[in-house]
Amino acid sequence: MSTLEVTREELLTREEAANRLSTLAAALAGGEKVVVPLGGSKVKVHVPDHVRCEIELEVDGDEVELEIELKWPAPEHQQH
Repeated sequence: MSTLEVTREELLTREEAANRLSTLAAALAGGEKVVVPLGGSKVKVHVPDHVRCEIELEVDGDEVELEIELKWPAPEHQQH
């Protein structure tokens, strides 16, 4: 069971989606703390040097879904 889950779904232009991904990519490359924009609010998370990445492309009828998922242990569960 999750301790915290925040979901935000919104309609973006292709350019807005690209900008959102670019901003997130720059934050990931820039350091341990990443600010994730979620509409009107922001969540700051610690990201370690290594993460697991899963990319999934699914075509189901008339809808295409591209899912990019990054996973890492919560700070209290990371090995030092």
